[in-house]
Amino acid sequence: MQYSTAFSDALLALACAVCVVWIGRARGRYGEGDQPALFCALLGFLLPAAAAGVGVIRYGFDPSWQAAHLWLSQASSFLGLPLLGAAALALGRGWVWSRPNWGRIVLGLCAFFELFRQMGYLEDYRLALNLASLALILYAGAVQWPRRAPLLVAGAVVGLFLAAGMAVGTQGFIGPLRRIDLFHGLLTPAYPLLAWLLLHLPGSPGEQAG
Repeated sequence: MQYSTAFSDALLALACAVCVVWIGRARGRYGEGDQPALFCALLGFLLPAAAAGVGVIRYGFDPSWQAAHLWLSQASSFLGLPLLGAAALALGRGWVWSRPNWGRIVLGLCAFFELFRQMGYLEDYRLALNLASLALILYAGAVQWPRRAPLLVAGAVVGLFLAAGMAVGTQGFIGPLRRIDLFHGLLTPAYPLLAWLLLHLPGSPGEQAG
């Protein structure tokens, strides 16, 4: 058992669950046009919450949950983060996309996952997709200039994700610490910061009030 990893996964699951509640409560104050984007954002937070929750079981109680954990982790990476990037773009630019269009985005992400899996380029696709998603998040914050807070928060989110995925990773150790625990530790603040950003893009209740 890896109890340290179970603990770091529990913290990550809690952070993502808080984001789900936060976004879910805020949805009622948004117009109809923003609802599909916010629903996809909810899905984007639910997937890592579920993956981290199953990780607690895998590392803390029952290793036989490895397959479910890996599947949910893939769903979080190939579907959850891209949906959060797309939601940030739509809310950041004030674009209204219909429910069928959001459905096409989800189906397209699933189709491209299977295509690149069959071609044997899944890891290259993961890297390109994640970088594109982070670029959308950064762009959504940047276009709010001269408001500095969204850009700073977007930069922090992107920096934390890049540090977790490219500098730390999930295999091996850094000194006495498991890399996977540091990976979870970096993502734990990244998701709430991203939720804050989404709720402070144009059309958010806070911005309308201000």
